Amino acid sequence: QQAEQIRRERQSKRRAATGGASVGEEPGAVVGNVIGEGHVNYVLMYNMLTGIRIAVSRYQAKIKRPLTQEDFTARHKYSFDIIGNELTPSAKYDFKFKDYAPWVFRELREDYFRLDPADYLLSLTAKYILSELGSPGKSGSFFYFSRDYRFIIKTIRRAEHVFLRAVLPRYYAHVRENPHTLLSRFYGLHRVKLPRGRKIHFVIMNNLFPAHKDIHETYDLKGSTVGRLYSEERAARNPRAVLKDLNWIRRGKSLELGPEKRALLAEQIRRDAQFLDELGVMDYSLLIGIHNLQRGNRDNVRRNTLKVFSPDVPAFSRQPTSSRSPEASAVRRAMRASDLHLQRLGGILPEEDTGDRQHFLFYQDEGGLRATDERNAPMDTIYYLGVIDILTPYTVAKKAEHFWKGLRADRHKISPVPPEEYATRFIAFMKAIMRGGGGGARF
Repeated sequence: QQAEQIRRERQSKRRAATGGASVGEEPGAVVGNVIGEGHVNYVLMYNMLTGIRIAVSRYQAKIKRPLTQEDFTARHKYSFDIIGNELTPSAKYDFKFKDYAPWVFRELREDYFRLDPADYLLSLTAKYILSELGSPGKSGSFFYFSRDYRFIIKTIRRAEHVFLRAVLPRYYAHVRENPHTLLSRFYGLHRVKLPRGRKIHFVIMNNLFPAHKDIHETYDLKGSTVGRLYSEERAARNPRAVLKDLNWIRRGKSLELGPEKRALLAEQIRRDAQFLDELGVMDYSLLIGIHNLQRGNRDNVRRNTLKVFSPDVPAFSRQPTSSRSPEASAVRRAMRASDLHLQRLGGILPEEDTGDRQHFLFYQDEGGLRATDERNAPMDTIYYLGVIDILTPYTVAKKAEHFWKGLRADRHKISPVPPEEYATRFIAFMKAIMRGGGGGARF
């Protein structure tokens, strides 16, 4: 009932923002340009969206049950074509879709990440915002944002896909024991295969950055200083440039946090890094987005760098069920509401926090962590931060990279180092960049 009330309030605000446009009306997008069927990734996005829509909703509508060991290795295949069958509706293109560990990800979403199931489906089954930017790292992945900018669809390599499935039980246990973890929040793991085409693996995860605040500076920090500099000249021309460790140090930056928040953040970073060390993972980083409350949103950084993507998706239909659970009813309402014949295409980003992350320590201040002085009084900066790129184990290839880069630079300061050393260096660097820690200069 609360979720329904929140959705009604949001719809009322959106109608007021668009001048009372009626449902079914399609005002011009105000976030960049609408990308139609001519876009290079239209078919891929159509297939991703259709697969998510059907696969996730089917499991979401079932009555919850305790997890079993088999749930962590489960995988379910769906075949889509222009005719349709008893499991899937007709689709515009032929493709196959796989849904991995659906019960596990459902429990993560609902019980530990506090996502409303109907709201999650509604967000992911309508319009998409296509980012013009690639990954902050060198993985070659690309991102799509959900229509409300809260969720990310990120393509991953097959090796990352296999690794995530292998460590999923341990990841689940870590999240359960550390509800305020800074690690990337995985909401779903899927795969799309086109006829005679390659298999594309992707995850659905949280967007660290808010929909209602411009991010004025972005940093990707690994605790390494070799090759960790983004050209300041290029940064001056690109307001969404992802800066690196040496930029942070040379600009004299520090995380301005009072004793209370500083201690909590340092402890959570330590727990998360030690967990990644136990998994044999390295090369992760702390992504930091900085919003200056004095500047606010007057620069329109979000609106100037995003484009709207609106694929035409088939209506969802399912066989009648005897289930009378609240979850099933909520999902059915969400699927009806997310039908694109009913969904208005107003590409308006919100100006207020949705409040869906206020349960978590490091995301409770307007969706982030507000700076505080030494007396814990609030300051004019909000930090949006999290540990990203956590699916890179220390493989033979990384060991070779460590060897060759170590021939040309200090092997303790390069990015690829063994997991234990990486975690120790990462923890020390992140403590150093907090107020009173020297700003990372000693590195």
